[in-house]
Amino acid sequence: MGIERVTDTITHAEDGEEQVIEQSLRPVTFDEYIGQERLKNNLKLAIAAVKKRGDGSTLDHILLYGPPGLGKTTMAGVIAHEMGANLRITSGPAIEHGGDLASILTNLQPGDILFIDEIHRLRKAVSEYLYTAMEDNAIDIMIGKGPAARSVRLDIPPFTLIGATTRTGALTGPLRDRFGIIHRLEYYKIPEIEKIIVRTASILNTEIQPAATALLAERSRLTPRIANRLTKRVRDYADVNGDGIIDQYIAEQSLKLMEIDNLGLDPADRNMLELMLDNYGDRPVGLSTIAALTGDEPPTIEEYYEPYLMQLGLLERTPRGRRVTEKAKRHLSSLH
Repeated sequence: MGIERVTDTITHAEDGEEQVIEQSLRPVTFDEYIGQERLKNNLKLAIAAVKKRGDGSTLDHILLYGPPGLGKTTMAGVIAHEMGANLRITSGPAIEHGGDLASILTNLQPGDILFIDEIHRLRKAVSEYLYTAMEDNAIDIMIGKGPAARSVRLDIPPFTLIGATTRTGALTGPLRDRFGIIHRLEYYKIPEIEKIIVRTASILNTEIQPAATALLAERSRLTPRIANRLTKRVRDYADVNGDGIIDQYIAEQSLKLMEIDNLGLDPADRNMLELMLDNYGDRPVGLSTIAALTGDEPPTIEEYYEPYLMQLGLLERTPRGRRVTEKAKRHLSSLH
């Protein structure tokens, strides 16, 4: 099973120590993948059924959705490994034209898995090419313009599309309906995050003590990507300012340096909440206004900041906009 990253129609080799480390942290089997038990059980059943039939059929197309950093790309790699299939990776913004998508699809081998990250960002005209590809293993391409234009149907080998999105509502209905398996990835539980941190430290050949593991898990926003990032940064701090062992003191000092508080909020989170409070108090604030206050794009507010803040009960949505909660006020006050 190989993994190939496709950007437009060009394959790029990933290099650099950080990329190598990042790849090594990704689990490749269901047994190594921690958390998301409901999703894993459903996928195991679907994969076992395909293998038992043994008729060369492929998995149903799969849509994975949920907040960023919860393991959608990693799960695609696990599925490909469990199926013994090649995984080709691209993203919605990278596929600008129907010809780009046609080039990717026609170069697939039978049984390949195509992973499209941020599939909600596919242009509507491009996403429409996927309809026949997903249902009929064919793609219709228009050649020429005006009266001389004609449609040519290109056959493509049987494949499985795995789409990942943080905004399932932004997908067109016809595209969403063509996925046979649709699952939401949930935020992780603290014990699961602790297991991930211990696994990451082991891969990094770093000793981490239980108290430090618990502290990092509490500050990881219930998100594996952030847990891995914090573990790497604390490892660096331990190597420079200690003996390489991550204990509670080293973890505390490293988190203090990164300005990550006891709820896992970073300066950007706190800045957004404080700007909303300072400028609007208890009044609801519109998304575009929040973006103007912070200098971020509205999708960044909606996809990155909001989910965790709402999960913690620090931010709430009302019909008139977003509002900072009393819990958030108490938390901010406790930091001053």
